[in-house]
Amino acid sequence: MSSAGVRIRTARREDVAVVVALEREVAEAPHWAMGEYAGMVGAPSAGAVQRCLLVADRVDEVVGFAVGKVVAGVGGELESVVVVAGARRAGVGSALCEAVIAWCRGQGAEEVELEVRSASRGAISLYESLGFVEVGVRSGYYREPADDAVLMRLGLWSGKDQR
Repeated sequence: MSSAGVRIRTARREDVAVVVALEREVAEAPHWAMGEYAGMVGAPSAGAVQRCLLVADRVDEVVGFAVGKVVAGVGGELESVVVVAGARRAGVGSALCEAVIAWCRGQGAEEVELEVRSASRGAISLYESLGFVEVGVRSGYYREPADDAVLMRLGLWSGKDQR
C-alpha cells in the first residue's frame, strides 16, 4: 500500500530498533519493551491473539508505524500509531490506520476498537474521518500526562465498514 509517497509494509527484524526509537520520541506512545515489538515480527501468528506491526517508509526511511491486534471471537484493536513529526498531516497516519483496518478485516474481525487521549484532538479527527465513532470514556486512564481515554469503534460488518 502506498500513500503520500510512503509505502506501508509489514515490519522486518531490522525495523524493530527504529520503531522503538520512534516510539520513545512520542510521549503519548505506549512505550513497550523492544522484545514485544520483536515478537510481532517474523513469527507466525498462532492462537487466539494475533498481532501485526506495520511500518511506513519513505525511500527506505521509516517515518511511522502502527500495531494491530485481533482476538478471536472479540474483534480487532488499533493499539498504536506513531508518525514522525516531519511526516504528520501528510496522510501517513491515515494510511497506517487503513492498513491495520484491512489486516484486522483479513483476520476475520467484525470491528476495530481503539482508545485515544481526549486531548489528542488531531488523532480523534483522523479516526472520525476513517469512520470510527466514540463509544465511551475511561476517566483518568492515562498517566504522564494524566488524561481520559476516549473509546472509539469501527464496524466491519459483512466485509464492509460502517462508513
